[in-house]
Amino acid sequence: MASGPGLPDSLVLEIFLHLPHKAVLSAGFTCRQWFAVSRDEFLWKELFYNYYCIPRSVPRHPAAESWYREFKRLYDCIPCVEVQTLKEHHDQVLHLAFSHRGHRFSSCSKDCTVKVWDTERSDGTISLIHSSSMRQFNWGYTQFSQFNADDTLLLVSGVYLGPHHSSSGEIAVISLENYTLLSRVRNKPYDVFGCWLNETHLISGNLHWIGNMTSCSVLWLNKAFQDIESENVNVVKRLFKIQNINASTIRTVMVAHCRRHDSPDLLLDYEAQSKAQAQRTQQHQPLVFDLGITDSEEEEDEDEERGEKRVSAHPPSFNLPGIQHVIHGHQSIAARERELETKVARLMGSRRTKAPDPNLVSPSAPGEGEDKTYLLFTTGSLTYSPHQIGIKRIMPDQMTTCGPVLGEERSTDEFFNSLDHVIDIHGHIIGMGLSPDHRYLYVNSRAWPAGCVISDPMSPPPIAEEIDLHVIDLKSLREERRSLRAHRAFTPNDECFFIFLDVSRDFVASGAEDKHGYIWDRHYNICLARLKHDDVVNSVAFSPADQELLLSASDDSTIKVWRSPRMVRLAEAPQHPLRSRKLLSSLLGRRSANLNGKP
Repeated sequence: MASGPGLPDSLVLEIFLHLPHKAVLSAGFTCRQWFAVSRDEFLWKELFYNYYCIPRSVPRHPAAESWYREFKRLYDCIPCVEVQTLKEHHDQVLHLAFSHRGHRFSSCSKDCTVKVWDTERSDGTISLIHSSSMRQFNWGYTQFSQFNADDTLLLVSGVYLGPHHSSSGEIAVISLENYTLLSRVRNKPYDVFGCWLNETHLISGNLHWIGNMTSCSVLWLNKAFQDIESENVNVVKRLFKIQNINASTIRTVMVAHCRRHDSPDLLLDYEAQSKAQAQRTQQHQPLVFDLGITDSEEEEDEDEERGEKRVSAHPPSFNLPGIQHVIHGHQSIAARERELETKVARLMGSRRTKAPDPNLVSPSAPGEGEDKTYLLFTTGSLTYSPHQIGIKRIMPDQMTTCGPVLGEERSTDEFFNSLDHVIDIHGHIIGMGLSPDHRYLYVNSRAWPAGCVISDPMSPPPIAEEIDLHVIDLKSLREERRSLRAHRAFTPNDECFFIFLDVSRDFVASGAEDKHGYIWDRHYNICLARLKHDDVVNSVAFSPADQELLLSASDDSTIKVWRSPRMVRLAEAPQHPLRSRKLLSSLLGRRSANLNGKP
């Protein structure tokens, strides 16, 4: 019996538009006509915007080949499948860091160990290859680690054992060839963390209190190890000396290299994307990147050495009016003393600070600034909680410890270095991370109430439970787009701690206090996945060799390994399908030859 005429393509398309994407894909295997309609670009464009709830004003990723493949990338290439749980740590895991090649990663924990792991096992699992305890150096715990540029040295940052309000820490350098300790450097406050400037030099901090509310942060360049030449060459050099007011300090230092600012992996400005794409079309230049598609420990108040009692935070629970009057009078006097100290510190700073050079970090024109190196850090000017991002340019002559130990000579009128640029976040900063091309800085913060006024630097405004993920363009030095949201935190100002985030070519991920890690797409500004733990997620890290591999570390003492659904399918597929097909083709070829050879 002959079948009747099929449905017209327009009607099939209209039906498919009302189906979920999985049903569309299944229906596409019914016949050739439905398969062709199931791959229609208009269909997948509608499915894409509706499924991911993306505003229509947001264009497709500039490197996407089709709407179907773009839908598949966001659905299939996100590392959201838990494939392994590492339980070798015995306390809260605070930080994770990959090597630049992606073949190793390190982890730091409250158990005071730093562990190094192998990611290149033939069976695809991750295994522990080394563990070092830092207890012998009077460390309370390890909090941060970072591989140098050629993956031969590991920087490990830790916190000294001491009083609850102690702010002292240390940085150790470990050789990854034989896991020997090469050097140790003082680091204060400990949440400066430290970072590599280049393959052989690292940056640490020191803090000197000038008054109850005023201090001086000194940032030092340190040689990672002492060799034979060290007898004649300095192993340390002062980089910058910066005045802090209102109980603020410099923390969380990191280095940004501007070599790729004019050729980033991904432009986040949609208008700039369109212009760049039009230029490539005119010049017949293909896009040079693909989309991977193939069929802290708590940040404590820095009270040491300034004797802060915080009487106003916890007044005695007496009902006597006279006692209350005395308490309020004491608070008023303390507030006036702090205000007076801040005024004196500002006056001294204005007369003893080297004037900033606006050209050092001014927005670069295309083709300029290829060799700029920035030092980024959190700081503040209104209260002790970090609410600003400071930027200092590091000049070429500051890249080594050669020259005077105290840096360039300066007059008494230039006692302090000025900040080259400051970006105010209007909230408590709890995390920072650079994109792989160092073009964009991502910042976790908990916002202050709109329009709030800070009258007492020791009583910062309340902070939101929602975490805002800001995006700052380091080329234009301005905030790009709206903040990303989904993750939450619950601790108050004086208990707020660092939550580490990480950025890959296409994604950004962060931990949170709500027992989940989160992944967003950088281009579309949408949250794509939640990664479940049993406690606070402190750190996440993408493999630089494969953004479909992500790690997350938690207060539940585990490290979880996440891979994309696509990679999980590939790992579970037969190992040698091509060899089997070749063998079958060979056998069929022989049989055909034998048949043709018969008389």
